[in-house]
Amino acid sequence: MLDQNRAVVGDPVPQILRQWLQTWRPCFTAPSWEHVLVLVMGGLLATGKRTVTSCLRVTGRAQAVNFASYHQILNRARWSSRAVARRLLGIIVERLVPDGPVVIGMDDTIERRWGRRINARGIYRDPVRSSHGHFVKASGLRWLSFMVLTPVSWTSLIKALPILTLLAPSERSNLRRGCRHKLLTDWARQGALQLSRWLPGRRIIFVGDSSFAVHQLAHAITPRATLISRLRLDANLFAQPPKRTSYTAGRPAQKGSALPKLKTLLANPATRWARILVSAWYGHVNGKALEITSDTALWYRPGTPVLPVRWVLVRDPNGKRDPQAFFSTDITLEPADIIALYVRRWQIEVTFAETRAHLGVETQRQWTDNAIARTTPALLGLYSLISLWACDLLTTTSIPYAAAWYRKTNLTFSDAIAAVRLQLWVGDINSRSPPHPEPQYIPTTRLVRMAQALCFAT
Repeated sequence: MLDQNRAVVGDPVPQILRQWLQTWRPCFTAPSWEHVLVLVMGGLLATGKRTVTSCLRVTGRAQAVNFASYHQILNRARWSSRAVARRLLGIIVERLVPDGPVVIGMDDTIERRWGRRINARGIYRDPVRSSHGHFVKASGLRWLSFMVLTPVSWTSLIKALPILTLLAPSERSNLRRGCRHKLLTDWARQGALQLSRWLPGRRIIFVGDSSFAVHQLAHAITPRATLISRLRLDANLFAQPPKRTSYTAGRPAQKGSALPKLKTLLANPATRWARILVSAWYGHVNGKALEITSDTALWYRPGTPVLPVRWVLVRDPNGKRDPQAFFSTDITLEPADIIALYVRRWQIEVTFAETRAHLGVETQRQWTDNAIARTTPALLGLYSLISLWACDLLTTTSIPYAAAWYRKTNLTFSDAIAAVRLQLWVGDINSRSPPHPEPQYIPTTRLVRMAQALCFAT
C-alpha cells in the first residue's frame, strides 16, 4: 500500500544493515559512521558507476546539502583501512574457516584509469586484452589483493573473498615523488607477513601464480606460512648435500649435486608417472585425469640460501595443455593436495571480473591519494561482505535466477547481491508479521528511486 501523504527525504539505513556492519563500528567516529552506512547502502543498491553521487541518489539524498561530508569519508576522514581489513579477516575466518589451514590467494590486477592528477598511475601490460602474440598497454593503477579461498554455504564452488588490497604505485610515480620503488613481490612480502601476524597460531597457506615464485618472497614467508606457486621447468634444483664425516674438509655444503631439469624429465621415458583425478581443472567440473610425478629438492638461486621444496610436474594425457610444474615450501604436503590448493586460486580472476560487473570497479572518479587508496579496497571488501551476508539469506536449495534459455544450476554472486538488495529495499517492510497487523506503507519516493535505478541503469 502506498502512502501518498508522507514525503520521505532519504531512505533510513535498514536495521539489518546496521547489524551486519556492527563489527566495524569501533573503526569510525559517530558522525562518520552514519555517513559510512549510507555509502555502503548506496554502493549495494546503485547500478552502473559507483561514485559518491550515485550512492546518494539511490538512497534518496540527491538534494542533501551536506553532500561534501560523504566525499570527505574517503578523501579526508581519519580511519584506518588496515583496521577495517583486520576485522574483515577475523569475521571471515571465524565464520567460514573455523579450523584447518587458512588458504589465501594473492594476485594483482590493473584498474584502468586516466588522469594527470592520479599520482600512482602507470603504464602496464593489460592482461585481459593481451595474448601471447599481441601486447596491449593500459594506463591505470596496480592493485595487489589477498583473498581467502574457501567454500561458502550457498554454493558448491570455492569463492575468493578479498580481505586486504594494497596499491602498488608505478616506478615512474615513485621516482617523481622521490620514494624508493617497491616491487610487487615486496608488497606481497609485507602483506603476507601482516596477515600472518593477524592470525597467530593458525596455519596459513599462500597461493600465487608464477609472479610470486621468487626466492626472497619464499624465504620471508616460510618461517610463518607455506607458499605454493608455479615453478619454471628449468629451475635450479639440487639434491641434499652429502653427510659430513670426520675426513670431510672445508665448510658444510649447502647443496648436493644438480638434479635433472624438469623439462628433461618430461622427455625421459624412464620417468614414472602416477595418474590422479583433479576437480575444477580448466573448467572440468567432474574431474580431469592428469599424470604427475613429484619429489623433494633444494631450490637454489645464486645470492640466496637454498630452500627445501616439494615439486610436482603435471602433464595432460591428452596433450591439450602444456606441462606445468608447481612447488610447495611445505615438503610434507601430498602432490594431489598441492594441485588442489593451487587450482583454488583461479577463482581470484572470477572475483576481479564480478567486482567489475556488479560493484562498479573502474567506474569511480576519485583522484585524491586518500580516496584512491580507499575506494577500490572498499569495493573489493564489499564483495566479501555480500558473500557473507548471503549465507544468512540463501541456502543450497535456493533457486538461481535462470530462464528457459539459461540453465543455471548453481547460485552465483549475482544471486547473492540480488538477495542482499532485496533485503535492503523491502526487508524492513515485510520482514515479519506483527501480532496486530497494521498497514505498512511503502513510501512513494522509494518506488520512484527503484524505478529510476532500472531506467538509468547502464
